[in-house]
Amino acid sequence: MASELDIGTNFIPSLYKPPSLLPIARHKAALLYLVETYPVTIVVGQTGSGKTTQLPQYLDQAGWCAGGKAIAVTQPRRVAATTVAARVAEELRCKLGEDVGYSIRFEDQSSASTRIKFLTDGMLLREALVDPLLSRYSVIMVDEAHERSLSTDILLGVLKKILKRRSELRVVVSSATLQAESFLRFFAGNEFQRDPDGEIGGSVGKIISIEGRTYPVDMLFLESPAEDYVERSVKTVFDIHLQEGDGDILVFLTGREEIERAVQLISERAATLHPKAQSLQPLPLYSGLTTDQQMYVFEPAGENTRKVVVSTNIAEASVTINGIVYVIDCGFAKLRAYNPNTGIETLTAVPISKAAAVQRAGRAGRTKPGKCFRLYTQQAYEQLPEATIPEIQRSNLAPVVMQLKALGIDNIVRFDFLTSPPADLVVRAFELLYSLGAVDDYAKLTKPLGTRMAELAIDPMMARVLLSAQSFGCLSEILTIAAMVSLQGAVWVQNDGDKKPLESSRRKFAVEEGDHLTYLNVYQAFVTKGKKDSKWCRDNLLNYRSLQRAVSIRAQLKRYLERFGVKADEHFPSQPRQVDLAKPAEQIQRCLTTGYFAHAARMQPDGTFKTISGGLTLHAHPSSLMFNRKADWVIFHEILQTGEKTFIRDITKIEKRYLLEYAPNYYKVQ
Repeated sequence: MASELDIGTNFIPSLYKPPSLLPIARHKAALLYLVETYPVTIVVGQTGSGKTTQLPQYLDQAGWCAGGKAIAVTQPRRVAATTVAARVAEELRCKLGEDVGYSIRFEDQSSASTRIKFLTDGMLLREALVDPLLSRYSVIMVDEAHERSLSTDILLGVLKKILKRRSELRVVVSSATLQAESFLRFFAGNEFQRDPDGEIGGSVGKIISIEGRTYPVDMLFLESPAEDYVERSVKTVFDIHLQEGDGDILVFLTGREEIERAVQLISERAATLHPKAQSLQPLPLYSGLTTDQQMYVFEPAGENTRKVVVSTNIAEASVTINGIVYVIDCGFAKLRAYNPNTGIETLTAVPISKAAAVQRAGRAGRTKPGKCFRLYTQQAYEQLPEATIPEIQRSNLAPVVMQLKALGIDNIVRFDFLTSPPADLVVRAFELLYSLGAVDDYAKLTKPLGTRMAELAIDPMMARVLLSAQSFGCLSEILTIAAMVSLQGAVWVQNDGDKKPLESSRRKFAVEEGDHLTYLNVYQAFVTKGKKDSKWCRDNLLNYRSLQRAVSIRAQLKRYLERFGVKADEHFPSQPRQVDLAKPAEQIQRCLTTGYFAHAARMQPDGTFKTISGGLTLHAHPSSLMFNRKADWVIFHEILQTGEKTFIRDITKIEKRYLLEYAPNYYKVQ
């Protein structure tokens, strides 16, 4: 009889907290009352309080979807939109894409019957192009608004305008504590007031706090700074694994390359642990992963296994991973920084803010008391900035200006921004759009080019290239290149340590003109050979899933273009033809220059590149074909900053004369 009472063998812990136990549950009536009564409700709640998953369900139950209306919930990140939608669909026991759906760039899982729709802020802005008052929605919830992403800020300004025209619309903004009052002040404008009893708001809206119960988290700092925080984070993982109690580990690093390196180091070292010891399962989490790959992170670890999630700041606020007890924080995050003088936007790892450090630590105290290991000194923490600078103050604003113009907001300066962008960034944005032909001398969107560029869900430079492609007779090829470039370098599988096989595999596809044409070769080989045969991809060290994604992105871009009546003549896969690269190559190089002339550089005798303004020294990224190759002039897709060096990725050779031909008002011959 005794054996049957061994509880450990008969019970397994539930994966999910029943919604009724989430902190938000006891605030249900108050929340519904506020949404009913005021146009704007600001909800303050920790990640994990249940606001994102439960509030839309409460609103649905309370009848906000009656009469064919829907509830929109926006997220700053794609990962959050897809994972949260999957979770809510599961709770409502419906198929994803029916009652509950999501919409992110190049992927729409929603239908006319969708009542609760999760989308990125950018996608909701795109819906406003077609339906300026967003009349399909009765409630719009802007989640994680304190992250202050570009699209979130624009969306809040647009919603403020819409509220003037639609008194019945309800806006819910969810935010971390610090910024709640500034959001309410923004919406209330002159009507903002403080009651004698300290209640703030007025007739426009109210703030409600649903702080979850969190457990205490011990903070541990390093005594002296870490030389290499990736190495140090891996060492800390093993210290925790061998010395601390049960519980999963969440490691914050800054980007894909660091994450893949850490996952590999953990796997290698975990293999040397005692065979009977608890095993370690490292899992990556960053935005370039496919939706399926992101879902692994949420699965509970196997028996006698400790999960180690190695993530970018995506796990800081957007998603809750159950079972995390230990957090390792490297103290850095990659942020966009745009330099108006060079006209170049870089992704640079910079120290995080105190607010972000607190958020990261808080991930450890969700289910029981936890520990946060900070890979920096207490003194360094004291010197961190209080909060992160909003994206709108440090980004290339060309996409924003174009979007606002397309939404009918012509006077950008008078638009109601939560925080105004610096004037020189706005000026640079107009200069670039003017050079791209998207706006005219009066700063109005050109027709049809400018309006079409605004409708394509991609950055203005690539949009211009796509819309020029037909006249160069290489639309089919450019569609492919645009899809491949959007994979952000995830085309090849990095094999452990030994770079030689990867080099020889790349050489098979390499085209001397550079990376863009090489991508074209890879894609064409994939659709003819690799699509039905994932082994072919493994043999060629190609990332099967990424390439599948490229196929679907390409189809999506092609649909966008067909809406404008731009047809792509398909040469394959019906009759695979060997691309005669002599003429098409030049057409493609010219076509790419029409959009990327601002990203031009000249090779120096020492093999580095210099931007045209001469201000910036650039290095070809090791993943590029132009690494250690000769060229004179090149254009490139993006810039990455790593430590001291600035790298360029996705590079193609061009002729200097193309620059003068396609961007005469951007370049003057000296």
